[in-house]
Amino acid sequence: MVMKYFFTATALIFAFVMTHAQWNAPGGDIPAFHATAPVKGAALPDILTEKQLENAGLTQPAQKASYKAATKVSSVVYQMPCYCHCDRHAGHTSLRACFESTHGANCGTCMAEAMYSYQKSKQGWTPKMIRDGIIRGEFQQIDLQNPAPVN
Repeated sequence: MVMKYFFTATALIFAFVMTHAQWNAPGGDIPAFHATAPVKGAALPDILTEKQLENAGLTQPAQKASYKAATKVSSVVYQMPCYCHCDRHAGHTSLRACFESTHGANCGTCMAEAMYSYQKSKQGWTPKMIRDGIIRGEFQQIDLQNPAPVN
């Protein structure tokens, strides 16, 4: 009888530890994103232009570069989560939504993720590979003080 309780308790503790580890695992709380590119011809909101950013007083190099990057790889950033968790506080459905307003220009996470997405796209990475890198936190290596040029 004691052995039965011991095994039951051990199994419960094991189950708790395993589920607790999953909840706290890196990337365990992944923000909203689209698993595939937008449908061809789908009407998506425009990403703000450099002129619109200037009119809003947003002229820092990282701000301009991140919006240009988001425009260049629009269908890629559409497939990325945004780790500022704007899906919770602003209802965004992916990283792309951050650049449809001035939100992206006021958030280092958004800018770094857009620049990371652009750079990895230029290196031939697939959206899935880029998303996995973002989930791992690799976008945090982007230097927003000296942003790489976006061509």
